Amino acid sequence: MTTISSLWSPKDKRSVKVKFFKKKKSVPAAVQTAPSVCRHHYPFSILEKYNGLSNPEIKLYKTLKESVPVIDAAISKILRLTGEFRIECEDKAIEKQIDNFITNIQVNSCSKNANNFILSHLNQLLTYGTAVGEIVLDSDGENIAALYNSSLSNVELRCGKNPLKLEIFIKNNDGTYDSVKYPELILISTLNPDPGYIYGNSIMKGLPFISNILLKIYHSIGINWERLGNIRFAVTYKPTGETGDRAYSRERATQIASEWSKAMQNSITPSDFITIGDVSIKVIGADNPIMDSQVPVRQMLEQIVSKLSIPPFLLGLNWSTTETMSTQQAEILSSELESYRRLLNPVIKKICDTFLMINGIQTEYKIVWNTIDLKDQLQIANTRLTNAKALEIEQRLEKI
Repeated sequence: MTTISSLWSPKDKRSVKVKFFKKKKSVPAAVQTAPSVCRHHYPFSILEKYNGLSNPEIKLYKTLKESVPVIDAAISKILRLTGEFRIECEDKAIEKQIDNFITNIQVNSCSKNANNFILSHLNQLLTYGTAVGEIVLDSDGENIAALYNSSLSNVELRCGKNPLKLEIFIKNNDGTYDSVKYPELILISTLNPDPGYIYGNSIMKGLPFISNILLKIYHSIGINWERLGNIRFAVTYKPTGETGDRAYSRERATQIASEWSKAMQNSITPSDFITIGDVSIKVIGADNPIMDSQVPVRQMLEQIVSKLSIPPFLLGLNWSTTETMSTQQAEILSSELESYRRLLNPVIKKICDTFLMINGIQTEYKIVWNTIDLKDQLQIANTRLTNAKALEIEQRLEKI
């Protein structure tokens, strides 16, 4: 039996052992950052909180994604364009072993592949500004059983006496917090944290005010169209100057109202309304036109798109733009994606280092991401052709 040096804190002398001869069925250990009691939630019920979140800011950003489709679409585009990663090693046998681990590792309860864990980690990072995950070992501590994306409502981050030391606590059922037993297995990322603060800032920071105005406009449009689609009529009966007409005005008005109601309730076949006297029928609110919402809605959407750093054409917004402007927007998005990848690299490195240490492997490796390609392939091909022709002409001139 070979023993590898301990991964954990000095308080716990637990060591990782690699057994070469005896094989034992691995049983996943309990996840530290998961709630002890799983609860089922119904997101469309107004009687329940969103996933039981206690932090108002977390609930706010989750509600923003559900209420404004452009924000949710922009974050989804960022996740897809970030791409997938792979590990390259000089030793191809070790590279194949790491690749098999990345492909087949269990993620949460119903998924596999470490790339899915990283995308979920990035989704939480962009939405809330802070992302928390965990490397889950089996009951013997000899293998990595799964990767788990933790909910921020169950985890609390605190700063210790030393501002450079981070303390992680898990919420109990009674509302109290206990420190995590193995903080070395917790994966934490923050997005643009303010100096002196532990938690990061959401990519949606600054959008609640703009989104509130946008939702008010959409709500007003819905009410106006509901009123126009289900119109109301004003039936006015004016008695003439004759004595008999005025004497029976109440009875005639009641009769007109009854016949008009019968004519409107017959929704299968149209019916006519016939009356005698000075009767006028008008649509209520027909004289008030609906306000033009294109300009204010576009102004709000421009603010949202500029904050999310997504080109409008990727979100289906057909705004006037030139080819040069589209190219520049694609380059800006590429730089944003590269910055997100740099935030994810330490998480990937910690997962791979833990895997290699548990298996007693010491090797150098490199994290390789898919190439970000947002440019027109035809334009790239034409540029290469032009450069080749220019090089050929220069070589001919040198010979002359």
